[in-house]
Amino acid sequence: MVGALIKKEIQANVLSFRFVAVAALLLIVVPVTVLVLSTDAAKKVDEFSSRRSEIETYLKSYAHFNRLQNVVKPAQPPLASYALVRGISSDVNFEEFDDDPLPVMFPLLDLTFVVAILLSLAALIFSYDAVCGEKEDGTLKLMLANGLPRAKIILAKIIGGTVTLIVPFLLSLVLGLIVILLNPRITWKGADWTSLAFLLIGAGLYVLFFQVLGVFISVRHHSSSASIMTSLCVWVLFVLVVPNLSPYFAALVSPSPSRIKVSREMNRLTDVERDDLGRRLADEKMRELTRTYPALAENLSQAEAKVRAEKDPAYKIALQARVREVGAAWDEANRIQIAKANALQDNLERQEEAQTKLSGTLSMVSPLADFTYLSSDLTSTGLMNERHFKRLSDIWGRSYGDYRQAKIVSLQKKDPAVDWWNTPVDVSDMSRFVYKEEDLAARLKGTLPAFAVLAGLALAAFWAAYFSFRGYDAR
Repeated sequence: MVGALIKKEIQANVLSFRFVAVAALLLIVVPVTVLVLSTDAAKKVDEFSSRRSEIETYLKSYAHFNRLQNVVKPAQPPLASYALVRGISSDVNFEEFDDDPLPVMFPLLDLTFVVAILLSLAALIFSYDAVCGEKEDGTLKLMLANGLPRAKIILAKIIGGTVTLIVPFLLSLVLGLIVILLNPRITWKGADWTSLAFLLIGAGLYVLFFQVLGVFISVRHHSSSASIMTSLCVWVLFVLVVPNLSPYFAALVSPSPSRIKVSREMNRLTDVERDDLGRRLADEKMRELTRTYPALAENLSQAEAKVRAEKDPAYKIALQARVREVGAAWDEANRIQIAKANALQDNLERQEEAQTKLSGTLSMVSPLADFTYLSSDLTSTGLMNERHFKRLSDIWGRSYGDYRQAKIVSLQKKDPAVDWWNTPVDVSDMSRFVYKEEDLAARLKGTLPAFAVLAGLALAAFWAAYFSFRGYDAR
């Protein structure tokens, strides 16, 4: 019974103009999008390789420790998944805006956009008249008069509509994957294919939600014209309004201080206030020293003090004590003020992190946000990868600091007269930063909340549609 109803729905959808239009759009947009993205990804691979080669050439002649860290700073290589999903890791080069502003103003489409925007709209177009349209045609009353269970009718409409939409999408994606496989500069591994499989599961849940939502809206109306208007309004709310307003609402609920104000205050603490504190502590040390070394109270110039120190060993000891104690006073001033500045920075980061988490939680009310999170995180192009990359960078930064310190110490032992901070050195034994993509299991674990919310939204929409249809007047 259900199978016959599903077959009927699929046949009705396939023979409609909207199916032809959506299928044609997908079969054109997806392969072309993948072709453009894969070409861009291959270009990024070549540019990254060339840049690494140039850096190694530079290090052979100009490896100054004073500037070395900026030259060898961690950089993430282009991933194979860039051929499908751009995510947030593909930064726009604003330096090229004047040369070609269009890539900045109109960024490339990707698989996430196709699913999140095109398929969600198509799902509502396929389902907005699933019930009220049949009521207008009189076929719904005939089905119910023949004793067809309402639960099977609503289930068949959901499954039939979803299958009708997913099949052309998968066909278009197959064409896109063929484009990727034909590109010799892009190599996909087993983890890439597995992540794509889970991404498609998420896409299926996303499309299913909008298909069920469209059926529910259709059940709540008695005319197709009213149903399509409501469907579009709900689509705008879920896809455009909620994700875009969640950061602003989070800022109202959990505000964080202005980065500009915090930066100014940190500069004041480590500049003006540091100088005031350093002078005060140095004056206190000098008052103590003058009681021990009265000769320091004499206001001698630097040249006069140097001449006297050469003649008077006791005065030389006093000068050494002054340098040591005054230096300690300034070190203490630096320590105190840097601690205050770090406390401000830590507080800013904590508040920003809390605001970001709240914004992310609020945005997950939108299925678009859920699918965007899972697609970008599964392909290592999202926020999860940003955190992973930062962890790898911090680990390498600490190892680089240890290497630099040990290298300078060994070089100073060989020749203490050379300024090794600004002198080229051999760094062939220095470890280079190596990016390793996060394990697929960790990425899957991180996307479980998004999968759960999508499944929950689809289930809630289904029960709402089912219970609404139970009392629906088919006359």
